[in-house]
Amino acid sequence: LIAVIILGRRYKMKVTINRDECIGCSACVSMCPDVFSLDEENKAVVSNIEASNCDLKSVAESCPVGAIDIEE
Repeated sequence: LIAVIILGRRYKMKVTINRDECIGCSACVSMCPDVFSLDEENKAVVSNIEASNCDLKSVAESCPVGAIDIEE
């Protein structure tokens, strides 16, 4: 199940989080708290892609299970 697909207008990036793979470690949240958060199931979600001032590719690479995919 791929639950979150958001296209950022400003950056023209698509962020996809595979919630089946997400383990809720919050690495993405600690690297980019303005964009990522954990929901009530302790899974990563994109809160606000437009607020992104961080390197989303580095965030995706830091995910220990590869649950975040970034496309330009």
